[in-house]
Amino acid sequence: MTTEHSRAARSTGGRRTGLLLLTGGLIGALASGALLHDRLRTLEDPLFSPGCNINAVLSCGDVMTAWQSDLLGPPNALLGLAAFAALAGLGLAVAAGARLPHRLWQGLWAALAAGFALTLWLIAQCLYVIGALCPWCTAVWAVMIPLFWYVTRHLARPGSPLRALPHWLVPSALYLAVAALVVTRFGTALL
Repeated sequence: MTTEHSRAARSTGGRRTGLLLLTGGLIGALASGALLHDRLRTLEDPLFSPGCNINAVLSCGDVMTAWQSDLLGPPNALLGLAAFAALAGLGLAVAAGARLPHRLWQGLWAALAAGFALTLWLIAQCLYVIGALCPWCTAVWAVMIPLFWYVTRHLARPGSPLRALPHWLVPSALYLAVAALVVTRFGTALL
């Protein structure tokens, strides 16, 4: 049974959670902004080659021109820039000591869950449909994993099995799984 005290403790967040939201939001906004910049440049100049086109596999150009990069209409990078900037602002508030209502944390979790599901889908699309990896996109993948996990863990009730797990275990396992999928799919072509 949740007491008002434990609910209030979860609702306040923690400075570490705030710093994670701030850092993840800034990294995600930077990656989304760089990708959006390159996307706009390719619209202005069809011959423009993004700096993140490294080889046949590490190629932002191939990913950003695929239909999956505009899944909801506007470029995913534009939506990501806005969402990550808002997340960074929220993280700054929590890191500074703001006490957020539990419903706001639940809304944040729902948004991160949707973003995490989209990230998993985009990973599969890049690996098995598009056949290329966008370095900026992989930076977004890298921040979505801990953002979703740590907010999920933060909202878990005291005594929950989620809180009993070592905090690093789930993100580490997901990073290893994604790395294994990438290496299995592309192997030496990554070099």
